[in-house]
Amino acid sequence: MDTNNHSLTGQDTGITPTERRAITSLAGIFSVRMFGLFMILPVFTLYAQDHYTGYTVTLAGLAIGIYGFTQALFQIPFGMLSDRLGRKPVIMVGLLIFILGSVIAAVSDSMLGVIVGRALQGAGAIVAAVMALLADLTREEHRTKAMAAFGVSIGMVFIIALMAGPVIGRVTGLSGLFWITAALGIAGIVMLYLFVPNPALTCFHRDAEASITQFSDVLKDTQLLRLDAGIFILHLILMASWIVLPLALRDSGGMAADEHWKIYVLVLLLSVVFMVPFVILAEKYRRAKLVFSGAVLALVLCQFGLFSYYHNLIGIVIMMVVFFTAFNILEANLPSLVSRVAPPEKKGTALGIYSTSQFLGAFIGGLVGGWLFDEYGFSAVFAFCSIMAGLWFLFAITMKSPGELRSHLLKVDARTRQEASELAARLYRVPGVVEAVVVAEDGVAYLKVNQKELKEEQLTVFSSPGI
Repeated sequence: MDTNNHSLTGQDTGITPTERRAITSLAGIFSVRMFGLFMILPVFTLYAQDHYTGYTVTLAGLAIGIYGFTQALFQIPFGMLSDRLGRKPVIMVGLLIFILGSVIAAVSDSMLGVIVGRALQGAGAIVAAVMALLADLTREEHRTKAMAAFGVSIGMVFIIALMAGPVIGRVTGLSGLFWITAALGIAGIVMLYLFVPNPALTCFHRDAEASITQFSDVLKDTQLLRLDAGIFILHLILMASWIVLPLALRDSGGMAADEHWKIYVLVLLLSVVFMVPFVILAEKYRRAKLVFSGAVLALVLCQFGLFSYYHNLIGIVIMMVVFFTAFNILEANLPSLVSRVAPPEKKGTALGIYSTSQFLGAFIGGLVGGWLFDEYGFSAVFAFCSIMAGLWFLFAITMKSPGELRSHLLKVDARTRQEASELAARLYRVPGVVEAVVVAEDGVAYLKVNQKELKEEQLTVFSSPGI
């Protein structure tokens, strides 16, 4: 039976094999693209000067970050286009553009060529289309779990890419990294057509896709804007740091470029270990805001520490461990916070704006970080990052706590606005339901629930039979 044809009964049927296949294959497609984009970060400024004409650190920063600008520009339009033309054709076109950009970067011997190639890599913006296809292939009651599993796998690939980049780059050089990235794009197309199931129905999903009509309302929400500003600053700092950290390890720390991978493996593995108790504190003991604000404060302190100790290898390594521990915590928590804060029927738009902010942060971080280094050196970059993290800390401590709220979707049978309104009123009376919006044209109830108080068995009576 197709995943889209299961009904919600009094018993949770669990994620089906088809849904699991959709999650793993789509995560694989997105992962190979992400792996290719990020494995150049630890090595680009180390090797680019000897490989490309017209090199400056400013242009290196532009090359590293420009993918974020084009991805921010095209990701929401690509998602909307997939509603009209189909998910798989749009994803395939995005991957072909990504492959073209990788090839251009691989054959280039100038900074301009690499910048054009990286811009095209970002222009193959498949994020929104992939998430829409994931929504097509998963039932409403399991979609949140599916997206969470998708996010965890992507986070792990990001860490692996940063560790693998120096090892692979030492053997292949920068052009080899771009050729590998092109091959990964081809692998993504193969996975798309061999492993990703075909959806029985393609439709708009308010929990996974952005709607232009909702932009104004979402952009007026100051709590969501705080989170958008946060992810913007987090990726700004990430990109600016990767412009100068490899140079600091080489020039100030005295480490040969081909030895950097040892530092990255140590730092990234320690950061994953150190984040675990903070995740437990946030989730099990309900100290999410404390952990979140503490992680932002840690960013401030570690950037100030790099400003003070960038000339010392041990100091650099310690600050990198602090930075990536905080980064991992924040990167994991921010999407969850957006989901908790956003109105349930506007979650897709809120996440779309959030992702756009993330990519713009990467672009600005790469460009400004490179320029500051060219003009003023290491200390200016780390001082700038400290100031930006400090501004974020002010946003973080004034943010309202989202509590234990979670998004919950329910397939319902409401064919008119009157029926939808009456059903929403009845859903409000279910213990644990904090918000309820029923959209008749979607046939879906978008709920915000307190998971600890929710009586899920009382929701099943509202589910549409035979769906």
